[in-house]
Amino acid sequence: MKLLKLLTAALGVAIMHSSLALASEVTLTVHHFLSPKSPAHTQLIKPWADRIEKQSNGRIKIEIFPSMSMGGKPPELYNQVRDGAADIIWTLAGYTPGVFPRTEVFELPTIHKNSAVATNLAIQDMSDAIAEDFKDVHPLLIHVHAGNAFHMRKGGISSAKDLEGLKVRTPSRSGAWLLESLGAEPVGMPVPALPQALSKGAVDGALVPFEILIPLKLHQLTEQSIEGQDALRFGTSVFIFAMNKDRYEALPDDLKTIIDDNSGAKIAKSIGEAWMQVETVGKKLQAGSKNGEVTTLTAAATAEIESMTASVVERWIKEVSAKGIDGAKLAEDARTAISAHSK
Repeated sequence: MKLLKLLTAALGVAIMHSSLALASEVTLTVHHFLSPKSPAHTQLIKPWADRIEKQSNGRIKIEIFPSMSMGGKPPELYNQVRDGAADIIWTLAGYTPGVFPRTEVFELPTIHKNSAVATNLAIQDMSDAIAEDFKDVHPLLIHVHAGNAFHMRKGGISSAKDLEGLKVRTPSRSGAWLLESLGAEPVGMPVPALPQALSKGAVDGALVPFEILIPLKLHQLTEQSIEGQDALRFGTSVFIFAMNKDRYEALPDDLKTIIDDNSGAKIAKSIGEAWMQVETVGKKLQAGSKNGEVTTLTAAATAEIESMTASVVERWIKEVSAKGIDGAKLAEDARTAISAHSK
């Protein structure tokens, strides 16, 4: 009887240790460059992590490190996930120019219009066409925000001519090309550096979505935000939510399935909808601020800017075509897919 009790106790301890082992079977780190109050953290990364932990019954634990708290600078995030310094990252594609030449098509003015939902779904439709860009990582979601508006320290902007000679922060090289086509001077910097640049007058404005006004309080630093007719935006930014390839492949199949069920087309629409809702909040902040206003350009001014920035698409097609990529087809297919999801 005593032996039986000892065996039973030993079995109980073994089961307990087994359960604890299962509970901490996998710990994944997520690194990103924005604050824990940012929409990226509150609308995408934290809810995603919570779902993964819940659906895995605690077998996967997610540790989130916002504000570059694992070290390095925002442009280093892609290398960190590729090389395994971080298990998962969320970053801007534009921080590593040349790494995502096919995906860049979705950033271009006149291709992306104004809907994160439509462009997110278009990206899913074209996942095979851009897959080569992500051969070194495991993509969880490639997505965009609602699109860039102009946010200026001083008001009075009503046409492309008013932007000539002004220094404007750009999120990417395609944004820089857009600004050059309008006669403005592009200034590249990670978005966390923007508030200081605006407050010191190092830049006259920025190309960012309205949602970024919330965590960075840009409505307190700018007097005018500008969009085109029908909420037209001036290009957008592509974001990369990606996992280290080896880390993903090492997961048991059932845990891979949980990751897959919370990736790509499974979440693209809902993330786009969340971004659009947050965009409205940012716009209200600017409209309601003491010295701020939200300006919708006239139809004529909007058409003029679209005509001027069309050269950006042609410039991009020429560049990627020299690398053996059919840029013209990518641009045409992206327009068609975005249009189909905009109806």
